[in-house]
Amino acid sequence: MNAQILQACKELIDDAKMGCADLVFKEICLEILSRARQVLTEKQFKQLVTYASVKMKEKIPFELQQELMAPR
Repeated sequence: MNAQILQACKELIDDAKMGCADLVFKEICLEILSRARQVLTEKQFKQLVTYASVKMKEKIPFELQQELMAPR
């Protein structure tokens, strides 16, 4: 069950990366991590932290960034 939760958290992080500006993405990651900490094992949580930190360092394409920042 924990493996499924870990995978779901990774998918949430991926979705947030593609749909949010950087600052909002980082806030979402922190929220996911704080909740995941309560249900994952220590090893799984460390894997998720590593995954999230890699995603935070990734740059999104300039075009997508402009689209996310455009007023609606």
